Amino acid sequence: MTNNLLKPLLGSVRTARILTACCLLLATTGYAQTNAPANAVTSGVRQADKAMDIRERLVQLAMQNPNYEVADRKVAIAGYQVNKAKGSWLSAVAVQGNVNEFTLQGSKTNPNTGVTTNPGALYPKYNIGATIPLDMFSSKKNDIKIAKENLSIAQAEKNQRFREIKAEVLTKYEDYLLAQQKLEFQSQVTQDARTAYLAAEKDFQEGAIKQEDYNKSYRGYTEEKMKQAEFLRNYNVVKLDLEKMIGISMDELLKK
Repeated sequence: MTNNLLKPLLGSVRTARILTACCLLLATTGYAQTNAPANAVTSGVRQADKAMDIRERLVQLAMQNPNYEVADRKVAIAGYQVNKAKGSWLSAVAVQGNVNEFTLQGSKTNPNTGVTTNPGALYPKYNIGATIPLDMFSSKKNDIKIAKENLSIAQAEKNQRFREIKAEVLTKYEDYLLAQQKLEFQSQVTQDARTAYLAAEKDFQEGAIKQEDYNKSYRGYTEEKMKQAEFLRNYNVVKLDLEKMIGISMDELLKK
């Protein structure tokens, strides 16, 4: 009779324990679902910021490329030409002057007649003249306009070169990432093929498989190794092209 009385009580305790466990499980699951997206978003934002930071540094380094330096110097030269055109009007003005030679002589007395003369009293004693071309102002004004237009062209070419270099370096960086991902994926495939080949080699030695199956596994592993070598070569080439544009190694850039 005692056992009959305890059975309902034990059943209630077990039911309470099961309900408590379910509540804890639901609470834990809800907490994980609530925080997991937040953590994922935070991690995604950090990765995006890091990728953007790398891209900005790539563009900054690419701007130090000699090709862009040439465009920058062309702008400087065009600026000097504008200043030269503004001051070139002085070369068109010619100033002349001369002195009457008699003004340099003193008074003279003729010994025969006894008459004293003073050639220095003759006028004009000196004269000064200036030659100004009739088209000086219009010509120099147009020269200045031409120099300013050349400066604007040089600046536009510099801006265009900036856009081209930025697009080139960012495109090359995307090629670098793609080549890196392909290499990593192929390395994993090659490792799997190697594992399968070693297993087939063991089975062949134990007589579990035929020569044909062993050869097939070996050929599969060899083909994957060749693909890995090709992907490694492509990755290194893209990496060298990118390093050529930025002037430093990618390893050094990623360490900063």
